[in-house]
Amino acid sequence: MSAATAPASASRRGFLKKSAGTAASLVVAFHIPFASDVSAQDAAATPEVNAWVVVKPDDTIVIRIARSEMGQGTLTGLAQLVGEELECDWSRVTTEYPTPGENLARKRVWGSFSTGGSRGIRESHEYVRKGGAAARMMLVQAAAEGWKVPVAECRAANSIVTHVPTGRTISYGKLAGAASKLPVPTEVALKDPKDWKVAGKRLARLDTVEKTTGAQVYGMDINMPGMLNAAIKDCPVFGGKVKSFDASAIEKRPGVKQVIQVGDSAVAVVADTWWRAKTALDALPIEWDKGPNAKLSSADIAAMLKAGLDANDAVVGNQNGDARAAIAGAARKVEAVYSYPYQNHATMETMNATAKWTPSRCEVWTPTQNGEAALAATSEASGLPPAQCEVYKVHLGGGFGRRGATHDWVRQAVLIAKELPGTPVKLIWSREEDMMHGRYHPVTQCKLTAALDAKGEITGLHMRISGQSILASVLPQNIRDGKDPVVFQGLNAGGGEAMIGYTFPNLLVDHAMRNPPVPPGFWRGVNLNQNAIYLECFIDEIAHATKQDPLALRRKLMANHPKHLATLNAVAERVGWNKKPAKGVFRGLAQTHGFGSYVAACAEVSVSKDGKLKIHRIVAATDPGHVVNPQQIEAQVEGSFVYGLSAALYGACTVKDGQIEQDNFSSYEVMKMDAMPKVETVIVPSGGFWGGVGEPTIAVAAPAVLNAIFAATGKRIRDLPLKNHSLKRT
Repeated sequence: MSAATAPASASRRGFLKKSAGTAASLVVAFHIPFASDVSAQDAAATPEVNAWVVVKPDDTIVIRIARSEMGQGTLTGLAQLVGEELECDWSRVTTEYPTPGENLARKRVWGSFSTGGSRGIRESHEYVRKGGAAARMMLVQAAAEGWKVPVAECRAANSIVTHVPTGRTISYGKLAGAASKLPVPTEVALKDPKDWKVAGKRLARLDTVEKTTGAQVYGMDINMPGMLNAAIKDCPVFGGKVKSFDASAIEKRPGVKQVIQVGDSAVAVVADTWWRAKTALDALPIEWDKGPNAKLSSADIAAMLKAGLDANDAVVGNQNGDARAAIAGAARKVEAVYSYPYQNHATMETMNATAKWTPSRCEVWTPTQNGEAALAATSEASGLPPAQCEVYKVHLGGGFGRRGATHDWVRQAVLIAKELPGTPVKLIWSREEDMMHGRYHPVTQCKLTAALDAKGEITGLHMRISGQSILASVLPQNIRDGKDPVVFQGLNAGGGEAMIGYTFPNLLVDHAMRNPPVPPGFWRGVNLNQNAIYLECFIDEIAHATKQDPLALRRKLMANHPKHLATLNAVAERVGWNKKPAKGVFRGLAQTHGFGSYVAACAEVSVSKDGKLKIHRIVAATDPGHVVNPQQIEAQVEGSFVYGLSAALYGACTVKDGQIEQDNFSSYEVMKMDAMPKVETVIVPSGGFWGGVGEPTIAVAAPAVLNAIFAATGKRIRDLPLKNHSLKRT
């Protein structure tokens, strides 16, 4: 039985497992019905044409969006796809989120609620388009039946159905009631993208105005009668627990209502305002049992990973030929070791949730990338079955993967609310709590060895990755024979969504799994980020060692990878690779394939004599197959460089005495406007597939800049962030 057709009475244990699985942003195969699967009574209570489309009497079109909006534009893009097939008046379109509880009760009619892995549009485009097309067909049929004319004589456009022979017209708003009573078509044809009028166009985002005016409600804005506020402090050492605390020291402070231990490792204070809760918590004497990781340091972790570079327990991710033999018999070898640090998601909106618990029902209001996973966490923490729980999703003030697979803050909010039955409690993490209790981009090292023949041609390549597995921490059931497939993003053989773009006569890519106690998570771009640095910077090293032009070498290695090559060529053409840049400006290239899309970039930088780096310009090309909104793609590419360059220039989380040292933006810096380069986006859609947009381009940000820095200074930076290195010329 598929996930989409599972009965609403499915076991709580089964639902929790299924929701946890979709939380990790991995591909889950299921059939998506686009029919409204509700009783007549339900339909009357919630007027709708079908699950995706509600048409109000005033002709307002409400399009339901199951995926989450966190600034990436998915909400508008999905609405464009539905609206295109619906043939509606775009100026009357608005959106709403269905709830995961509704989805469960209606046999997952909206499919997956997971928004991660750049899958918001590419994983759901077909069934949401069918939802819009089915609604249009129902509206046209309702008009035809009302006029008693053949359906074939009627046409829909701009929220109006016209009877072509007579010119009679009727609006969708007047037809919706009758249309909702019709059976949903089972055979639905979709438009050819070349005929799109709404999708594929530069339309303004639907959420821009409310964000501009401040009317947009985020999780931290939630307010309701009788609501209390909670602040929480978890043991700062990973794996530590609460030993004791003295509630009497603060319980008489103004506004304080209750002091609560939350699980084994945290303490919360509930008060009438969040500031009173937070300041009381700061004054609360807490003694921690710091556990086995109390002395853990970044140096310990680095040593653990270094040992894995030559260990014998590696698992193969991709191979052809015999790379070890090619290296052993090489006329010459090039070798380098790279590393990538822990990174914090650093969302502007810290983790938060408002929960209300009673013995018979639990409700949660929260920003989440996966409403179903949030519902599963709510059910588990509340002790109630999913059918007696609900999650109301709100826009996210940043997600980047942090609000997807792990919903620790939701669990905490529910556990706190259980101590105050019937009272809504809003939990907000402080910035320090958010920084020190994240789910960090995994730390890895990589040893690369290339074999060269007497002519300088590459005869073999071995990439040994040593480091953390996200799946081992988040979804251990997805580890097969010791292999985490996510580790090899961008390095896979052909046919996947993260393929290597070069052909080597002999290739070996393997992984020695080493899992320190710092919890890893899906950080925007995931393992594609460091894998692109490792491979793209090493390709540059080979080009330098063999005195080849970096573009020419890549082109030679990409002869069997036309889509990779096309994006790289688009960048080279736009930047004018064959023409010298301005005096003192140097260039670096990078390309990769991830989340189903092909991307490439060229960075132009200068480095002053005293070592000051300036990134002047980045040209980026992307081939996502199909384009739903060009303006949004450009915005996402630009945003990707903000995020990717922040990590490259400044971002690194270090560990001392078992805890993260960077606890705020003063110690975990992000890119500021004056450091941001000009970004030029070249969109080269080749059609035939659907790729992601929000993450792939992040991966080429750092290697393009690092390669340009080498061109400018002759210094090869193999570990980040750049702030730890001097670029001063000696």
